[in-house]
Amino acid sequence: MFIKELYCYRSLLREIVVKNIKIQYRNSVLGIFWTFLQPLLTTVVLVFIFGYVFGRQNDPDIVNYPIYLLCGRLLYEFYSQSTKRAMRSVTGSASVIKKVKVPKYIYPIANVISNFVTFLISLIVLVGFTAFFFLVRDPKNPPPHLTVYALLTPVPLLVLFLLCIGVGLVLSTLSVFFKDIEYLYDVFSMLLFYCTPIFYSTKTLKLKGSTGQIMMYALKANPLYSVVEMFRDCVLRGKPIYLPHFAYALGFSLVLIAIGGLLFWRKQDKFILYI
Repeated sequence: MFIKELYCYRSLLREIVVKNIKIQYRNSVLGIFWTFLQPLLTTVVLVFIFGYVFGRQNDPDIVNYPIYLLCGRLLYEFYSQSTKRAMRSVTGSASVIKKVKVPKYIYPIANVISNFVTFLISLIVLVGFTAFFFLVRDPKNPPPHLTVYALLTPVPLLVLFLLCIGVGLVLSTLSVFFKDIEYLYDVFSMLLFYCTPIFYSTKTLKLKGSTGQIMMYALKANPLYSVVEMFRDCVLRGKPIYLPHFAYALGFSLVLIAIGGLLFWRKQDKFILYI
């Protein structure tokens, strides 16, 4: 029923996605060019700070630190931006929801899709970095091990997309009734950034004793950890996807979609009283 209804409103969904993309760059001089420039500049800054200042550049577990960092940064940025915009999608569309009767879940889903489109465009930066290191041989940063497993790259991206849908449905529901959820989620997003191996490798973390083991389990319980590692296996290490990572991240995402969808469906009739 959900998929069928979503298909019936596909034209509206497409219009909202296009509108969101246009609004994102409406007042920007460079426009959609920021999709490439922002991850490029951010990566340069992070490589300088963590690669050279803190010495992560010499981490033996990392094949190519700039690409390693860029992979994690791009995926985290998509997750963070899409879930935050999905969280505000219902309250931000209050004027329309009060006047037009359409399935309300279209708004968080459309926000995730629009961010996914710009995220796919930003992956061109990753292609550029890869080509650069193939052309300019750097002993400290050898080119990625590109193999046939690079064709599996869409798998972790699809899992991440599903994860964002699930989180977006939960957050968009909670934000209607609890306004403070936006501030709490900002803090949680910052915590998630440091708990995801974006600029470091979990294999080189010096976590000792029972406390260290608990912290390591907590880090690996983060579904973004599995998604980022799958993506790096495909585009950086030339390895097949580690099936436990795939099973855990996909299962986590589907369960979250089920919970978020049920929560949204049960509470959506009360949205009009709070927005």
